[in-house]
Amino acid sequence: MTPPPRGVPGSGNAGLVARSLRAVWHPATQMKTHETVPLIPMVAGDGPWLVDADGRRYLDAISSWWVNLFGHREPRISGAIRDQLDRIEHVMLAGFTHEPVIRLSEALGALTEGQLGHAFYASDGASATEIALKMSAHFWRNAGKPGKNRFLSVAGGYHGETLGALGVTDVPLFRTAYEPLLRAATTMPSPDARDEVAATRAADAVDRHLAEHADSVAAIVVEPLVQCAGGMAMHAPAYIRRLRACCDRHDVHLIADEIAVGFGRTGTMFAHEQAGIRPDFLCLSKGITGGFLPLSVVLTRDTIYEAFYDDSAARAFLHSHSYTGNPLACSAALAVLDIFRDDDVIARNRERAQRFDALAQPLRDDPRVSAFRRTGMIWAFDVPGAPRGFARTFAHAALEAGVLLVPLGRTVYFMPPYVVEDEAFAHIVDTTRHALARACPGA
Repeated sequence: MTPPPRGVPGSGNAGLVARSLRAVWHPATQMKTHETVPLIPMVAGDGPWLVDADGRRYLDAISSWWVNLFGHREPRISGAIRDQLDRIEHVMLAGFTHEPVIRLSEALGALTEGQLGHAFYASDGASATEIALKMSAHFWRNAGKPGKNRFLSVAGGYHGETLGALGVTDVPLFRTAYEPLLRAATTMPSPDARDEVAATRAADAVDRHLAEHADSVAAIVVEPLVQCAGGMAMHAPAYIRRLRACCDRHDVHLIADEIAVGFGRTGTMFAHEQAGIRPDFLCLSKGITGGFLPLSVVLTRDTIYEAFYDDSAARAFLHSHSYTGNPLACSAALAVLDIFRDDDVIARNRERAQRFDALAQPLRDDPRVSAFRRTGMIWAFDVPGAPRGFARTFAHAALEAGVLLVPLGRTVYFMPPYVVEDEAFAHIVDTTRHALARACPGA
């Protein structure tokens, strides 16, 4: 494997940077930051590597915001898209259908053993959250219980940045400015395993709340096993199992937001499988197309679908997106599922993760590091003594060394593509230690 060149972005980037700053409003960004922190224009991808306009290579250790499963330019996925381009690129899904969306819906339902057999599509994770929330509340309305229209969420949870999704999100940085526009959920305690009794306390709190308020609660929404944007807070499957029991006992829906943690990230195809349960709604996106095209889906039960099946349009789920069930995106997703099957990805990732644990031992032993943890193919640790500006300094130092790493506050995490091998992971570890030394001088 060719090591990345050292240095800083050079003149090949300058023209693209200037044009982008004039015309593009970048997401989740204070644009004034780019007066001192340069944008990096990427022009190519190569497996787990990104290549900028100067030819510098960066190891994509966070899978480009958690979407890239099998590396950039994976030929089987691009081939499936190319083949579909020669058939039909898009048709609206209202009143029409097509083979890729049928096959994908059947395949996803089969992965849940048919328990979540109906698929409703959108283009991004936040939209999937919106669909699940609306569908749950509308179900109860159709069931003659219109008062069941409130939601529970989990402290530190993140479910997207549209208004409904923000209403069940508990990350102040994203939420505070829009508070007057939101219909807030009731926030339950986090099961964060960094507190040994948190999961039990959190599940008990949900049970107590529902014992008093189940007649007004439509659903609870949770990220199974890993609360990603909230600091990679991890919890045991037993918490999800207890939530399922609480929801069953009090007649409330369980929404599993697996937008970030689905498709093998936690060590199983879907995170909730480790709890031995099925949710009422399963939200999927990000890795569903291997990082190639926007797509999201909500899977749900027959009983929920049947509550909308009626002669009355008012009882129908009247929700839509222009590119719902796009054939190109569905074809990419089908190729992703084929790769999981053909390459035995889940089993290989378990072996890979054990090797990577050994390679990461120097980080576990680093005195600056606290609460080193892993679930599946997600590694994280905290830097409690990090100074102000830690995340920015760390990320810049990692980029200089040729690795894309973006801390969440004082939490550093790795979520690499599944094609990263031992040498590349060792490079991530070495770069992390270098970046810690730069970001925490004298620690």
